[in-house]
Amino acid sequence: MQFDDALRNQIERRLGSFELHRAIPGAHRVAAVAVAIAEEGEGARLAGIAAPGAWSREAALILTRRAVHLRHHPDQWALPGGRVDAGESAEAAALRELGEEVGLDLEPSAVLGRLDDFITRSGFVITPVVVWAGPARTLVANPAEVASIHRIPVSEFMRDDAPMLDREDESEELVLRMPVGDTWIAAPTAAVLYQFRELCIAGRATRVAHFEQPLFARR
Repeated sequence: MQFDDALRNQIERRLGSFELHRAIPGAHRVAAVAVAIAEEGEGARLAGIAAPGAWSREAALILTRRAVHLRHHPDQWALPGGRVDAGESAEAAALRELGEEVGLDLEPSAVLGRLDDFITRSGFVITPVVVWAGPARTLVANPAEVASIHRIPVSEFMRDDAPMLDREDESEELVLRMPVGDTWIAAPTAAVLYQFRELCIAGRATRVAHFEQPLFARR
């Protein structure tokens, strides 16, 4: 899946025609994450995904592993993101967090649109903002928040075994995971990735707000 204008136009068009479901924050804290599409570059460096020997122009998403010393969700997979400041839009927050977490500074024109809000068990309403990140050849992890940065090919999220759905405890809803390499990513991040895959790539209007999170991700 090549990182080119045709892909950008497709994603922007599908986001523009999608009827968003917005959540009312209520007592929840408001956050935004960046679904940043970049070139794969030197690879995802994950078990089961071989890194190419040269720079690849295949489309990829930028994900991080959270620093192990963080109080909330240490060492978990995440999209760059964080709280939306007072008076700040979700788009501005997502771009700011990209700069703070992985050293990627983008203009507002890089924003392609939004996905549905997702309410987490840990007390946040997350707004996913889809961003065209360009080649993003130089990314630098902020050690205060990020243990490592990964460019995961969009094609990896199109696997036939995705999503992984099962049930935990007495929840009425299924837990959603997205496989990558020989491991997997849990909701809420996995839910955002799945909706991106379904809507932006496959062209299927799919809702994900009902999916449950694994027990360890609910804290």
